[in-house]
Amino acid sequence: MVRLPLTPADVARGQRLGALLRQARGTRSMLDVALDAGVSPETLRKIESGRVATPAFPTVAAIAGILGLSLDAVWAQITAPDTATDRTREPLAS
Repeated sequence: MVRLPLTPADVARGQRLGALLRQARGTRSMLDVALDAGVSPETLRKIESGRVATPAFPTVAAIAGILGLSLDAVWAQITAPDTATDRTREPLAS
């Protein structure tokens, strides 16, 4: 299987996903969230840092579920054109 290079939009979406998950995790430890979601702490660390821009859907679903985020809300947040400059968007509540 040939994997195509990530586009700048893919990278930006991955960074928004990481920031969203970090925000939703709040004060919970990365270790606790990762173990509860059934993923390794290193996987969660890479997703939160944006180093894994396109994580597998089941991984995102598991983490979002543990954090109380709906997948619809996650998708809406990470596909927004530019959340950094859109000051009218409200952050997701966890």
